[in-house]
Amino acid sequence: MSDGIDQFAELSEVKMCYRDEGDPAGQPMLLIMGLNSQLIHWPQEIVDDLGARGYRVIRPDNRDSGLTEWKIAPSQYYLRAIARDCVELLDHLDIERAHVVGASMGGMVAQLIAIEHAARVQSLCSMMSTPHAGIGMADGDVLQELMKPLPPDRDEAIEQIVALYTLIGSKTYAESELERRYMLAIRAYDRARNPEGAARQVTAALIAPDRTAKLHHLQTPTLVVHGAEDSLIKIAGGEATHAAIPGSNYLPLAAMGHDIPAPLFGEIVEAIAENAARRPAVV
Repeated sequence: MSDGIDQFAELSEVKMCYRDEGDPAGQPMLLIMGLNSQLIHWPQEIVDDLGARGYRVIRPDNRDSGLTEWKIAPSQYYLRAIARDCVELLDHLDIERAHVVGASMGGMVAQLIAIEHAARVQSLCSMMSTPHAGIGMADGDVLQELMKPLPPDRDEAIEQIVALYTLIGSKTYAESELERRYMLAIRAYDRARNPEGAARQVTAALIAPDRTAKLHHLQTPTLVVHGAEDSLIKIAGGEATHAAIPGSNYLPLAAMGHDIPAPLFGEIVEAIAENAARRPAVV
């Protein structure tokens, strides 16, 4: 196992921060995180478990998140730009094909990569996501909480982040996850903050064209994972994604919100690995 050191790739528009862990000789698995989230929002336990199963696990900070830096003046972009960054990262690492796993906005990006760069995707997993912002997206009050500026005081900011995690995350595991939520909020706050970038990411997700019709043509082995307690992207988003992709497997989780609670790590990793082992559809 590697030690999860931050590395950097000089791409066309950004200097992308990423971590490259697991088995260096294993099949590559690209983990793409979501709105206003960093690569550390992928639980290390999941990364380590996938690595122990023989995968080379790569997780980037998307543009406008974490330690990824702009090389040009930042401006509004489409989700396609984030997808392009991810494909450029695979090019940088000399990876021809990868298993692609995306969560939330990262799921939208993963869907786009599978649609527009099908030859680069060995399998697809779309978690707590949707084929279109009009399907399953949160009510306005939840989005307002997501976009609320952080207070200048560090302790108050961390409390606000934890409150957001609690609002959108699992209700069943709220008590057992509280300490993890605090630790993640502290790590995320101290590692990087991109308030203007968060707004651009939200806009990119909201203005993205409906992917439903194009998802119908996918032949990539696909897994859709969604939680019934998700209040940011409701489970209708997962249902619509599953319905749109022929032959996709669906894992609805009654006790999952817009997060990945520790008690579900094993089940989720097992499902991802099983999907990665599937053969593409034969036409």
